[in-house]
Amino acid sequence: MSKAERIRMHGRERYVLPAGARKQKRFSIRAGDVVHELNISGRAPAVCSALKSREFLKQNDLVLVESSGPKSGQSTTVTYTYEFIDTQRPSIEKGDAWMRLRGTLKDVFAEWDGGEAYLHSERKDFRSPNFRSPRAHR
Repeated sequence: MSKAERIRMHGRERYVLPAGARKQKRFSIRAGDVVHELNISGRAPAVCSALKSREFLKQNDLVLVESSGPKSGQSTTVTYTYEFIDTQRPSIEKGDAWMRLRGTLKDVFAEWDGGEAYLHSERKDFRSPNFRSPRAHR
């Protein structure tokens, strides 16, 4: 998956779908928030390009009504304001099982400070305290 695709997917999941679920007509995305959430510092221009792309707007039935920030339009301070084109809000398609499952365990992993910490904890407790590796006998 390209960086632009990842940014557009994050924008949809984190901002577009929740705004649609809340039946908002208008919502905004700040480029710096996306940079922070995806942990891609120094990539504000890529975020800005992806969030104002025709592809992002078309995929989500949006129109870009306003952008604020510096003239360059390539900064973490840039904020894009969108409106939904029609009254039908975007939703996850019935046939897209992966998208329905995505994030299912997010709350569980959050309790363990993320997936990596959870796996580390599980692996640490996997063996009994008296376990000796076969290599230790050599």
